[in-house]
Amino acid sequence: MFGKGLVALLVLAAPLSAQRVAEWQIGALATLSDASLIAGGVGYARRAGRARLAVNVSAGSLDGVFAGRGEVLAGFLLTPARRRGAGIYAAGGVAVITTRTTTAERLVATLGVEGTPGGRSGWYVEAGVGGGVRVAAGFRWRQFSR
Repeated sequence: MFGKGLVALLVLAAPLSAQRVAEWQIGALATLSDASLIAGGVGYARRAGRARLAVNVSAGSLDGVFAGRGEVLAGFLLTPARRRGAGIYAAGGVAVITTRTTTAERLVATLGVEGTPGGRSGWYVEAGVGGGVRVAAGFRWRQFSR
């Protein structure tokens, strides 16, 4: 019985290792609350199968004051292998928003739609919460490793 499980694990491991993806993105982000943030930024993510771990940094205006926002998000793609059409994903994590005089931490939860998640590049649009109502949109480039 143990031998069959080991064989199954080895057979499944090869396709899973082929699904590793590095992603770079550029985009715009806004949070709407008592103090609204409008920012642009860049991000990097690693994907393994349906799981994504992303780090995003943005800079912009928090009610007229220069601000930076950093996020670490863990996500799950419902349709990662699509080479055409759109795929849906969910993500959650933490954000740090800083100005010259203040720093605040926020929990983030978002749902997103992205174009061609199994392709070399595609757009994305997100909506959720994290320092108020959070919306984001942009473009991702992907590099697949085997």
